[in-house]
Amino acid sequence: MTSAGNRRLVLVAMIFAVSMTFIDQTIVALAVPELQKDLGFSATGTQWIINSYLLALSALFAFGGRLADIAGHRRMVVVGVVTFAGASALCGATPTGGIAEAWMIFFRVVQGAGAAIMFPAALAIVVAAFPLAERGRALAIFFGITGALTAVGPIAGGYLTEWTWRSIFWINVPVAIIALILTALAKPSDERHPAPIDWLGTALVAGGMGLAVLGLQQSSAWGWGSPVTWICIVAGLVLLFAFVRHELRTEHPVIQLRIFRSRAFAVDNLVLFLLMIVFLPLFFFASLYAQISLGDDASGAGLYLIIFFGGFAAGSQWGGRILDSRGARAAVIPGCALAAVGFFLWAGSLTDLDLGDHWIYMVLAGAGVGLILGPASTDAVNRAPRTSYGEATGITQTVRNFGGSLGLAVLGTVLILQNKSNIESSLGELGLPRERADQIADALSQSGGGSRSDAFGEATGRAAQRAFEAVQNDFALSTRAVFYVMAGVMVLAFVVAQLAMPGGRVEAEVEPAVADAAAP
Repeated sequence: MTSAGNRRLVLVAMIFAVSMTFIDQTIVALAVPELQKDLGFSATGTQWIINSYLLALSALFAFGGRLADIAGHRRMVVVGVVTFAGASALCGATPTGGIAEAWMIFFRVVQGAGAAIMFPAALAIVVAAFPLAERGRALAIFFGITGALTAVGPIAGGYLTEWTWRSIFWINVPVAIIALILTALAKPSDERHPAPIDWLGTALVAGGMGLAVLGLQQSSAWGWGSPVTWICIVAGLVLLFAFVRHELRTEHPVIQLRIFRSRAFAVDNLVLFLLMIVFLPLFFFASLYAQISLGDDASGAGLYLIIFFGGFAAGSQWGGRILDSRGARAAVIPGCALAAVGFFLWAGSLTDLDLGDHWIYMVLAGAGVGLILGPASTDAVNRAPRTSYGEATGITQTVRNFGGSLGLAVLGTVLILQNKSNIESSLGELGLPRERADQIADALSQSGGGSRSDAFGEATGRAAQRAFEAVQNDFALSTRAVFYVMAGVMVLAFVVAQLAMPGGRVEAEVEPAVADAAAP
């Protein structure tokens, strides 16, 4: 077993390794207007700067986890870090001219592939480095810090883009160098379990996840009535069904589906799926609310999110200790209840347009999410044999990413439709025609911020001020509807955990022989 001092070094090294991917989730979106202006990207190209990264991540997580077990966790972390940092540097070096759009999108895909290879391997290293009795606290630190880094993106991006938008990509290079140095010093286990790679299964799961997530991501742009949206989603689900059939019949599958025969593993993943419907979209919706309804800039929106992560960090540490002493159920059930209450009260206070009226509810919601995320994720991996830690983390990350994509698509549609209806009604009372109200609603949705010029152009005067105040209130009402749905999803997660999650701790590591014996 790794010594206590070296375990801490391993944990720090892996946090540095994956920190780039978490910051990247929000920092790039902030710089999109600047790089669009500088490089002359089309509206579609700008959208794909974000989507191409997320698609590659979704499609390759399962493969990345399996590859880590086969080729070695440390090796795949190094490969993933180098790939991610190299692609980041090349994104920052995007040339001007006609090639710029294709260049940026291509290397964003490479970034996503690097992250998909790196993250399951890094998480598997942390799991393998700590004994069962200490994993909860270790992964509470891991998820607490990496989760909070998502809120750092807008703050850091606000300063970096003042210099040049290219710096948001270049900043990943020194972080990667630190991660590689720390990994070399820590020398985490590079245990390998050679096996043939199931290339057909890899193609099926990558194609299925890619198409399904594409349809969900583009639903707001294409519309739910568009045949293309449903063709992508249905085709993706068909490929995933074919993937399941293939995996059950092949000798060396990408995913050992028999692991889902463990009720605890299946329930952990279902809870994580429901949690991600809320958690990942939260960054987007809360940031929009802060910028549009509260009038903050992007950096201010990052500070707004940090209030949530204050509760999240505390809940993560508490949840890790509970997991180590009493098991995941003891943390997840109260976490779901606390998150449901927190989101419900947060939703009800949003229309006050005053941070002082709802910050405590943000902390409650964050603490609830923190109680769930680490314990459920850790418990799921604890149910897997040591030879499959990478595969288990790949599965949980795939489930989490799909839940987040579904949540963003469905809740995003709720927000857009509700906001359009609200703005049509309130601006209609002020004498603006419906067409103009729709233009304002669309401008706010597409700009991702609360800039008055985005929605109202250069209009000034008392009438424009009244219209802008009406829009701020309308967006708060729309966000309230979304947060009420989030509270409902957490109630559903509570019911699932209450009815199906086993109690107690995992007392011993699952041996490969035991896992094989459970196979049909």
